[in-house]
Amino acid sequence: MSSQPPTGMATPVTYPPPEQASTGNTMVPYTFPQAKLKLRQTQPARTPLVLVACGSFSPITFLHLRMFEMASDFVRFNTNFEVCGGYLSPVSDAYKKAGLAPGHHRVEMCSRAVEHSSWLMVDPFETVNCDETGEPAYVPTARVLRHFDHEINTVLGGIEGTDGVRRKAKIALLAGADLVMSMGEPGLWSPVDLGVILGEYGAFIIERSGTDIDEALATLRQYEDNIWVISQVIQNDISSTKVRLFLKKDLSVRYLIPDPVVEYIEEHGLFQDEQSSKKKNNDASSAGGKDKEKEKSTTADGSSTPSSSTEETTQQS
Repeated sequence: MSSQPPTGMATPVTYPPPEQASTGNTMVPYTFPQAKLKLRQTQPARTPLVLVACGSFSPITFLHLRMFEMASDFVRFNTNFEVCGGYLSPVSDAYKKAGLAPGHHRVEMCSRAVEHSSWLMVDPFETVNCDETGEPAYVPTARVLRHFDHEINTVLGGIEGTDGVRRKAKIALLAGADLVMSMGEPGLWSPVDLGVILGEYGAFIIERSGTDIDEALATLRQYEDNIWVISQVIQNDISSTKVRLFLKKDLSVRYLIPDPVVEYIEEHGLFQDEQSSKKKNNDASSAGGKDKEKEKSTTADGSSTPSSSTEETTQQS
């Protein structure tokens, strides 16, 4: 879930509030998604909270969605916050991670996955950012959080409380335990970025089996009051990596990821290796040849006499 910069990529020290994505001297059309953002609180004496998950989402899985629901339950019963919205922020194509589908595909898959959610949205901000040459530009996680802070608390003016007073929403990162593990490794994250992410904004972390989160938290003790750890009552180890492996082996991924995402992947032939693609193309060519054979077998009086193999192919399709 983490979106720390790839090796060798410099991390800016300051992050000016971005009103819109940029491509050199031109501006990419961009509208901040707010259709499902709760602009007025329903619970008195609570601080409005917006959760942001940065990641590859290549593809998005049910675990990504469950993380938001687990966090929402945790917040409701264990904190003085009120969740007013949740956002998926797919990482830029500049991240160049193995198995990373093009940004527009990942945004669309995420959008289809949350279509029927009452509070989850997808922000394409990271995927539409480009450098001066028009190439995708990496957006550090710290700047992503600043972006949400700017859009919600500056542009929109915050969230209205039950008393009619508008208040600044707390923006917090939502991530898996692997993020905290990486933040605890010396030299992997910029100290400035850690100060922004964990010090200024904070994080809700979902525990995962096989991770020693206590050890990682020990190195981040200065931010412990701004980090909330959420236990998984029902362990779920679905990952995008495992889903991609299934797809490359031409195995079913239904009930691992949302059906609309499965359909989108099939429609666009995503996450297939060359061998699988060639096999499907050969199958398609074979089916096309049988269709032509069927046409040729038409009798002189206009009736058709398809072979038994053609009938079987038609029934299976």
